[in-house]
Amino acid sequence: MTDKIDFKKTVDAYQAPRGRFRIVDVPDLCYLMIDGHGDPNTSPAFTTAVEALYPVAYKLKFASKRHLGRDYVVPPLEGLWWAEDMAAFTTSRDKSRWNWTLLLMVPDWVDRAMFDAAFAQAGAKNQPVRLDDVRLETLSEGRCVQTLHVGAFDDEAAVLAHLHDEFIPAQGLRMAGKHHEIYLSDFRRVAPEKQRTILRQPVTAVAASAPSKPG
Repeated sequence: MTDKIDFKKTVDAYQAPRGRFRIVDVPDLCYLMIDGHGDPNTSPAFTTAVEALYPVAYKLKFASKRHLGRDYVVPPLEGLWWAEDMAAFTTSRDKSRWNWTLLLMVPDWVDRAMFDAAFAQAGAKNQPVRLDDVRLETLSEGRCVQTLHVGAFDDEAAVLAHLHDEFIPAQGLRMAGKHHEIYLSDFRRVAPEKQRTILRQPVTAVAASAPSKPG
């Protein structure tokens, strides 16, 4: 019997402090991905996206344990979020304008053949509505800033405003990728005030301005 790996404990990028920001270099990670648009609270596409991801994720987990002797805990649901105007996150919170990609991380030993087999098995009976939209892809984020938020999703706005407008510029950085959330709590079962969510923002260094030529 092999030990079951819990990536929340073994991958440093899943560690985030509460009440302060941490700069971390996130390695390239492989994910099951599915895209969507609109308010996650009311959009049927969000529900059907979640329902499509998990069957594939669990088929991969069982195949890894059975064929490779490598068992693991299916990592938490994650999401990339963006809008044409990022004020939709920090000011208006107009969720109808949000775009998103839902993610479930898979181990680096999962290859395309394993994914194809798991995909076929997930569709063999009671095929999820959006199964065909699930893909396997590597996400490269690199340098990021993250923090642990405890509380309702709608209480993130002040934290994100501080992150975007104060902390990141003060570090000589600028935002360079999509807002990323990692849901350490199951938001279907945990009260909003107790939800634990890692908030992550990819960043890059602000280019130094070239010295002016002597006149």
